[in-house]
Amino acid sequence: MKHIGLFLSVLTFFMASCKSETKQALKTETVSFTKEGELSILATETDSLKTSFDIEIAESEYETQTGLMYRQSMEENQGMLFIFPNVSSRSFYMKNTEFPLDIIYIDEGLKIVSFQKNAKPYDESSLPSNVPAKYVLEINAGLSDKMGLQVGDSIAFTRK
Repeated sequence: MKHIGLFLSVLTFFMASCKSETKQALKTETVSFTKEGELSILATETDSLKTSFDIEIAESEYETQTGLMYRQSMEENQGMLFIFPNVSSRSFYMKNTEFPLDIIYIDEGLKIVSFQKNAKPYDESSLPSNVPAKYVLEINAGLSDKMGLQVGDSIAFTRK
């Protein structure tokens, strides 16, 4: 009977060790930015350029579900553009996202319709668009205000 107890103790220790090593391995893997296009944001009144970003594009189901998860940071001139096949109310969250973001919801006419600013890392709370959107742009937190972005501004983007 002692041998069974010892065996179970060793087995439990071994399984716990494997589990923690797997989690550690996942955390050390880094995902780097891959430029897939460029995006410009234009002022509502004047159509003048407010800012531009190098973008990664997320449009497959896997890409849109993963987004910027498991990344440590993003340069100020970088963002991720999510392209959905339809117009709908959208909701994002920050699960496994390590740095704060501004989330910008954009309609099918390429106009900004709403913001979720300063989304907190790892927060799984729902961050809704509150109106229908076809596109979502994620940029570093604080840039929306710094660049004076507003509802009604428009975007234009090109693929690389």
